[in-house]
This record gives sequence, structure tokens and C-alpha cells, in this order.
Amino acid sequence: MAVVVALVLSASIGIAPAQADPDLASQLDSVIEARIAAMGVPGAIVSLNIPGRISYDKAFGVVDTATGAPMELDDHTRIGSVTKTFTGTAILQLVDQGRIRLSDPISDYVEGVPSGDVVTLDMLGRMRSGLPDYSETSAFLDRAYSELATGPDAFSVTSRQLVDAAFAQPMEFAPGTDYKYCNTNTVLLGMVVEKVTGLSLADYLQQNIFGPLGLNATSYPPNGLMPVPYAHGYNKAPDGKVFDAALWNPSWANAAGEIVSNAADMTAWAAALGKGTLLQPDTQAQRISNGTEAAPGVEYDFAIFTAHGWLGHNGDIPGYATVVVYLPERDATLVVFVNSDIPEQHSAGQIAYDVTSIATPDHLYEVGPKPPELMREAGN
Repeated sequence: MAVVVALVLSASIGIAPAQADPDLASQLDSVIEARIAAMGVPGAIVSLNIPGRISYDKAFGVVDTATGAPMELDDHTRIGSVTKTFTGTAILQLVDQGRIRLSDPISDYVEGVPSGDVVTLDMLGRMRSGLPDYSETSAFLDRAYSELATGPDAFSVTSRQLVDAAFAQPMEFAPGTDYKYCNTNTVLLGMVVEKVTGLSLADYLQQNIFGPLGLNATSYPPNGLMPVPYAHGYNKAPDGKVFDAALWNPSWANAAGEIVSNAADMTAWAAALGKGTLLQPDTQAQRISNGTEAAPGVEYDFAIFTAHGWLGHNGDIPGYATVVVYLPERDATLVVFVNSDIPEQHSAGQIAYDVTSIATPDHLYEVGPKPPELMREAGN
């Protein structure tokens, strides 16, 4: 997904009224616009809130390359793997209720898992199970690109089908001995939530997370239809063809990546997630401890990462890239949406890096390779 689509950047819109630091806001405008142009993506939404310093909420570029309509702050988008933070929170709520323990083997809840008597719920949440990823096979990719574009109900798959596809592959490593990011882990955690509560994951999340926090624009959709207004999202297939993936069915992403939301809801979620609002204090402390180094300066904890002080997660699903993070030191939130996952480096992550390099230079959002310097790209 490395080819950049050449698109025209429209005028940015939607700035929030309260800004304590107009100079910082102007700097953010410039660097975000430059990064969007350098990546060649259609548009972005950026929300940065640092109490006492700045409240910055702005939409850039276009929501749809066919019409040229501008991006708006309330546009819905797919948040991809930020979904994992919701699934992980659901599991930890059940721990708080005494209904499960993180030391429980997954075999207590799901049959047929390789090494299921050894793989614990904690290993799944921390990406240390050694289980293979169903979404990394060529058979999966071939089916996805042949079916997803045919309609919002196409490529509808169940949790069981996904994990069975994973289990047909060999283990990556012995459980608990290493780290490898894997969607299969979180799908299994979603199955645990459903097994223990008797609710679908969609209903559990609505009743216990979305509803209590007032996340009224957030949903776990049954198919590929998007609530309006929504951002069209652009993806490049392995053969180089570019798709508008907005209405692709996300059921394959399941508990690992199916949720749809908007910037206001994700700003609220970033703070609730980082503070552990829906969990007992000891459970939140356990969640963000004993992490494994996933990249320099980045630790993966229980369905959440810590990146140079920022707590949260990123997301990447066909057509969309997302960053949703919270900085406890400043009680700050940062949300970035980009309606393209075509740039080789995570597009929302590149913008998040630029924003934090200006606003919180002691706490850079740097997950993966550092993006290229804009001045060097411009030849200056």
C-alpha cells in the first residue's frame, strides 16, 4: 500500500473557537497542510487538546475525491485497530466483576485453540500468544480484494471462521516467549466477552462502553454501510489498483478493528482510556504495566501501547488510518484521522509525529520509522 495517490488539497475548514496559543495553532496548520501535501492523501482531521494551552480541532482536504467535498469535523471514519482498546477494556471490565481472570487459559472459553491450555487471556491482550494471524495469508488477501468491493454485505465472516483460518497455520513461537502483533488474539478476546456475557460484542460495547461514556457517534457495525456524514477512504490493492473502500464490510476485522467513530468521540475515548475511567484503579495500573518493547520507545501493554509517554493505539484498515492517544503528564489528547492508508508509513502517524514535534517535543508520537523531513522533501 505504498503508492501515493495524487490528489488536490482543498482549503481547510472547521477551526474550533477556543485557542489559548494562536501561534501554535498557526504552526500546526502549516505542518499538517505540508504533510498532507507530501503524502498525497485526500484529507485529515486533527484534534489536539492540551488544557491551558490549546484546543485545536480542524479538518483538512477533501472527504471524497470524486466530488471534492471538504472534510468536516463530524465525519465518521473507520478506526481500525483502535477497536482493540475497546475489546481489551471489555475484558478488563469482566475481570473487575470477578467473572474472568487474566490468568485463565483461552481453552476455558474457546475450543480448538492451539496450545489453548497454555495461552492465557493476558498473553492474548499483550500479543504474546504465538498464535498466527488470519489476516496475513495470501488466501485471505485474495478473497478480500475479490469480494469486498462488490457490496457492503460481501465477505461477511464470523469470529469462528477467522480463528479457524488462523489455526490452520503453524504457531509463530511458544506462548509467552515473544511478542508479535496479531489480530487473532483480539478476535479471541471478543469471543470471550460474548461467551461470558451472552451478548454480542456489539451489544456489550454499546451497553457498557459507548453508552456510559456518551459515545453516540461510535458503533460496531453489522456490515459495510457507514453512518452519515462519512469520509470516503482510499486503499491500494496489491496489484496497484486504488479503491474507495468506504463501504467495505469490516466484519473480517471483527473485535480487532471493526468500530466506526468520529473525532469528538475519539477525543473523549482517548481520555477515558488513558485515565482508566471504566476500570478499577488497580486494573488500569496492571493494564499499562509489564509491557513488551514493540519498537524503540514503544511498549505494548494490554490492548494499549505507550509511545514516549502517550497512551493509546493507532489503527489501519483499508482506506483509513487513525491515531488516538492520551498524555497523562499534560492531561492532553491527540486524535488524527486520515482517509487513506496508501502511504507506506502510517499516514495518521506521520501527522501525529509532526504535531507532537511542535506541541510536545519532549513526548514525540513516534511509532515505527520517523517520517521524512518536510524541508528536505521540498528541496530546501
